[in-house]
Amino acid sequence: MFHLAYIFERFPTFTQTFCVREVLELERLGVRLVIFSIHDTRDEVVRNFPSELFDRVHFLPQEEKLYDEVRRLIDQQKLPQSVILTLRFWGHHPDKKRVYEAAWIGHKLRELNARVRHAHTHFAGIGARTCWWLRKFFGLSFSFTAHANDIFCEPGAQCPPMPFLFQSASLIVTESEYAMRLVQNQFPDAADRMRMVHNGLDITPFIKARRKADRSHSSFCILSVGRLIEKKGHDDLITACALLRDRGLKFHCRIVGDGPLELQLKSQISNLRLTEQVTLIGSLPMTKIMHLLAEETQIFALACKTEREGGKDNLPTVLMDAMAAGIPCVATRLAGIPEMVIDGMTGLLCDENQPEQFAGLLAALLEDPVRCDAMGAAGLAHAQRNFAKEVTARELLRAFAASSAMRFDLSLALREKLFGGFLQRMFNRAPQLRHQVVKARDKSFDLDRFMGGA
Repeated sequence: MFHLAYIFERFPTFTQTFCVREVLELERLGVRLVIFSIHDTRDEVVRNFPSELFDRVHFLPQEEKLYDEVRRLIDQQKLPQSVILTLRFWGHHPDKKRVYEAAWIGHKLRELNARVRHAHTHFAGIGARTCWWLRKFFGLSFSFTAHANDIFCEPGAQCPPMPFLFQSASLIVTESEYAMRLVQNQFPDAADRMRMVHNGLDITPFIKARRKADRSHSSFCILSVGRLIEKKGHDDLITACALLRDRGLKFHCRIVGDGPLELQLKSQISNLRLTEQVTLIGSLPMTKIMHLLAEETQIFALACKTEREGGKDNLPTVLMDAMAAGIPCVATRLAGIPEMVIDGMTGLLCDENQPEQFAGLLAALLEDPVRCDAMGAAGLAHAQRNFAKEVTARELLRAFAASSAMRFDLSLALREKLFGGFLQRMFNRAPQLRHQVVKARDKSFDLDRFMGGA
């Protein structure tokens, strides 16, 4: 039997290694998970996780096959009547595929005899909407971790709409205090069901790499890592580098990543005559990035900013990586970043869209290697206290015990000291924890009333 179901839009995938770390650490603690991925990721070339992880994931069929399999289950009378009637009366509502996904997953859970009562997902998007329908059809409680653009940007047409997700989830996790305040203000009725749990980081490999590192080539080296997209602010970093050059400072800046702005950024580097000082080196595997941090970086720089459509980073994992490697960070005062980069202690911060200020912060650290070392040590200590996967996974597990219908396990409760959470859940009368599946009837079925917001 399983304790929980995890339902991902994509899993495992290199771009969301924090999800892999979370799953593996929960399993190390003794949590038994049944894992679903809506999209098949087995053809992805770049990986940073054990290949055998694929063997434990139930990948949903591709779209047409998914529809065919659900129709077959309907013909065989293996799905609840509410699924049949929802599909029959769907009309012009958007996002119909989520219904098929929930139907397929719910049947698979029964087929596996998983006895799962709670499902968790990452992002307030496709996975969360699928979980919402899973609750409607099969009675599971569900939770989701909200991240960045899924809550920062205005969502398009979707069914159920975003407020329904916050109304119905038994637990809403955010990865920063900033995001917590944002969604508490937006959905105050759900505030008591929100918990802040940082994304976890595997710190040990960074510490080992730094201990073995030859740091003789690190002086005056700046590193930035991130997709070549607007919100990463690479254009502001390049402008800042031009200002450093004009001040006569010695430095070299590497930018790791690929993306749609590559040609634009290359043109900017050329126009500013920075080809000797700034290098775009494309995408690299994590092992190479770790090597650069440990051996060839004095300062890590990330000039994040808000996109024109409102998108922005929340708690960039690459800043955690740099701190785990003992590298001071220069970044922008945006979203959850000040919770990671403590200004004046683990790095330096300025406002977004201020390349001149950013250049000044870089210059201050380039000229003070002793201060860099002190900030790097403080950053490592901060990461160990707040972002280590061993810390964050236990915080999340305690939240599941108290605020979800996760199956009770005596040995797990004893080992991980979860009795307080399970006891709290016993006295919790919130409807989000105990959903009574409504029996749908042909003659009286009304889809909008059936959805009902909860």
